[in-house]
Amino acid sequence: MLKGMHKKFEALFDVKADVSAFAPGRINLIGEHTDYNGGYVFPAAIELGTYGLASIRTDRIIQLYSNNFEDIGMVSFSLDELEFNTQHDWANYPKGVVKYLKEQFNEMDRGFNILIEGNIPNGASLSSSASIELLTGWLIKQLFNLNLERLQLIKLGQVVENKFMGVNSGIMDQFIIGMGKAEHAILLDTATLDFTYVPTKFGDYVISIMNTNKRRSLTESKYNERRAECEAALSQLQQQLEITALGELSLAEFDKYQSLITDEVVSRRARHAISENERTKLAHQALSENNFEQFGALLNASHKSLKEDYEVTGIELDTLAETAQKVDGVLGARMTGAGFAGCAIALVNKNSIQKLEDEVSTTYIEKIGYAPSFYHVGISDGVKSL
Repeated sequence: MLKGMHKKFEALFDVKADVSAFAPGRINLIGEHTDYNGGYVFPAAIELGTYGLASIRTDRIIQLYSNNFEDIGMVSFSLDELEFNTQHDWANYPKGVVKYLKEQFNEMDRGFNILIEGNIPNGASLSSSASIELLTGWLIKQLFNLNLERLQLIKLGQVVENKFMGVNSGIMDQFIIGMGKAEHAILLDTATLDFTYVPTKFGDYVISIMNTNKRRSLTESKYNERRAECEAALSQLQQQLEITALGELSLAEFDKYQSLITDEVVSRRARHAISENERTKLAHQALSENNFEQFGALLNASHKSLKEDYEVTGIELDTLAETAQKVDGVLGARMTGAGFAGCAIALVNKNSIQKLEDEVSTTYIEKIGYAPSFYHVGISDGVKSL
């Protein structure tokens, strides 16, 4: 891919690239919609991701091109015009990164050219937007030799999502893409940002990624609505509890004070966030003890909670996960990512991969009308220079 990108870069910008980098996508093994509730998440960076080339310019113009969005063509703007623009589509993610980096670093006094190409399926809930954000930041760090720490870049990526793109997401995606380690997942406490690397050794089992092939746009989904519902639950619980996030509560404590929440739907949203947080800690323990059956059971329970209490699955994700759960050789399956579409994951015996793909595809085509896609990819390092 890189060889072709270098040729394309020279054709587009009439100059050779100065720097190159890669930022992975991610899957979340378990811990969904807990990151903005001060809970634990358990993600891993994957070998699918976004590649980027960049060169510095002598003027203040920034030119961005994506091989994934060739119909949009070259997006150009000045270093002095960094406002959100709907016509710039995907390029708003790197533009947001440029805006907030420029506010912090005076060294960014010139424009630059960037070419990107990703092999993460668009809208697949494998975090292509955070991958683009951290890739852009890393390329700029190299171009201008910025004293930019990984954690700074991670936090900046979340600011881009929240303030520039208008999505009230947590820090999980940027954190795993910034801090990923090959063959390891990360157990992250989003309240403190304390984290532990955990080897992703599943014995005779592997993680299969199953794509609904239904595109989901995060800003158009009910993501912000779910966050508001969790904040409403927290506010009502704070009438009697000195807590700053739902992640501080155990399920037993929630059961004791649940009556403080006046709306039944809001109560279910909180129940998911709190029970999912407990499941995530149990999943870490199960994986540490090589108890893959228990890990799989927790995946199943997570999907059930996301379907019934959080209501972010939908027929496509339910069909994938629930069909996979019945396949002989599968220990567990759940949706991964924000939900509504995108991907699910299954923990499947290496000898049952074809069986999983055949049985899930047959049922999915019958119910949904088109085929899902499957990926078996390794666990990757975080964003890095190439």
